[in-house]
Amino acid sequence: MVGKDARVGYAPGVYDLFHIGHLNILRMARSQCDHLIAGVVSDEMAELAKGRRPVVPLSERLEIVDHIRFVDQVHAETVPDKLETWSELKFDIFFKGDDWKGTRKGIELERRFGDVGVEVVYFPYTRETSSTILRNFLAAS
Repeated sequence: MVGKDARVGYAPGVYDLFHIGHLNILRMARSQCDHLIAGVVSDEMAELAKGRRPVVPLSERLEIVDHIRFVDQVHAETVPDKLETWSELKFDIFFKGDDWKGTRKGIELERRFGDVGVEVVYFPYTRETSSTILRNFLAAS
């Protein structure tokens, strides 16, 4: 149970081929809230957003993320609308990679969350390591 004055954060991601960038985001997110929910995007939602399914299936990604000490709760994200997820979880802070900052999508996300009192916090995207880089490396091997 989360205390009534606790600041709840939500950090969504596919978390495929879990790497240091994922760990950094979860660590930074946890440092800015009292209770961190990691939203693990479903295989179907990842395919919808990125055009490809994750390498690691949802059930395994949920288990991996659930065992990260910075994470207090995991949530399988199965809907494309983040506001719908907020309606269910009622978080106070939404964490996102800074690759969204200033983009049309990011501005719209900030506006919609601002309407319900949710703060959007951006973290630096880890450019040196990403699931895409790892996937491409594995495909070339």
